[in-house]
Amino acid sequence: FFFSGSVSIAGAEVFQQSNSPFVLCFSSVSNVVGSKAWITNSGEAGFFIVFANIDHSLGYKGITAFLVDGSNPGIRVGKREDKLGIRSSSTCEVILDNCVVSEEDVLGEVGKGYKYAIEVLNEGRIGIAAQMLGLAQGALDATMPYIIQRQQFGKSIASFQGVQFDYAQIATEIQAARLLVYNATRLQEAGLPFVKEAAMAKLFTSNIAANAASKCVEMLGGVGFTKEFPVEKFYRDSKIGQIYEGTSNIQLQTIAGFVKKDYE
Repeated sequence: FFFSGSVSIAGAEVFQQSNSPFVLCFSSVSNVVGSKAWITNSGEAGFFIVFANIDHSLGYKGITAFLVDGSNPGIRVGKREDKLGIRSSSTCEVILDNCVVSEEDVLGEVGKGYKYAIEVLNEGRIGIAAQMLGLAQGALDATMPYIIQRQQFGKSIASFQGVQFDYAQIATEIQAARLLVYNATRLQEAGLPFVKEAAMAKLFTSNIAANAASKCVEMLGGVGFTKEFPVEKFYRDSKIGQIYEGTSNIQLQTIAGFVKKDYE
């Protein structure tokens, strides 16, 4: 499956209806050919969840989810992006060209697509936060053994005060991030409001992951800049955390809304 919210051309997903079948497209105009960009795992997907508006007069209440089989002749996968990081996961363009589906392909209820999408995004932010937490921990775990055994001026690099400041700061940020992730997860599993906490967890973990990976490359020195150590990969992978499932600015906007409401 894939899920994405990025459109390569102006406009929102719509569909046209001809008698009983639906014809899906990714365009705000009347043609039925269009594309959608940055579709995660689309190179391997066998099914595609497409969110399309069945009636623009209903606004977001017209958005409906369709489950489209990858064998449908009206859907195809286009260019695979040559990315900075998370390279093992395909990211491609998906093209809809007169993609005919039926009412049987509606996923869930008609008009509930927006609700489903928001729920997936809110919960997904906890998943991205956990991913970035693991990345930060992995960078530190790959770095510490080397700087402990690496000798300069007769003693371990890890014993130099300047280096200690760096890994102490990273370890503290990782622990704080872990608690944010656990708290958001606890609330979600208990069926309690968690949107603000999920946004906080994603914002913080994506920032500390980028910092941890960058500092670990520096602490490793020259070897950190090579592919002999995994930290350069962690460094490249870390940037996506501040972009997908809602950018850092989107998280800040979400958090600000809740904070403002608390004081009104």
